[in-house]
Amino acid sequence: MPRVQRTATAAWEGNVARGTGQLSTESGVLREAPFSLPARIGNESGKTNPEELLGAAHAGCLAMSLANQLAQAGTPPERLEVRATVVLDEVNGSHRIVASHVEIQGRVPDSDDASFRRAVEEADEGCTFSALIRASAEVTVEAQLSSERVGAAG
Repeated sequence: MPRVQRTATAAWEGNVARGTGQLSTESGVLREAPFSLPARIGNESGKTNPEELLGAAHAGCLAMSLANQLAQAGTPPERLEVRATVVLDEVNGSHRIVASHVEIQGRVPDSDDASFRRAVEEADEGCTFSALIRASAEVTVEAQLSSERVGAAG
């Protein structure tokens, strides 16, 4: 894979407690998306936060990595649902990302539990965000293969 560079920008106005910011990406997918401290430590509707964005990036990376592993094994997925929950906590007086907990649901025709779990482990090892987060925090991955078999006689 060639070297990849992506750019995002953040603009912030005001102090951290009452201020607000806007996030934008060069792709235009995020365009002045609002973020704030209340959205970071609570549930301020309509605004995002860095941890939510990291969770989305981790889930997306792992979904792509797993789809690749399954396709290489000859069992491409019909559908993968990946949920990453990033945990921010206080450590020695400062705030740190301490974990990312990942849950995967997969509908993969012609796959069995052992093959699916092996693909999940390999995908996690190959996911750049898993590696990045693991450098300073815990990553846990739980995966479940759907019992639905596409094309199976019922």
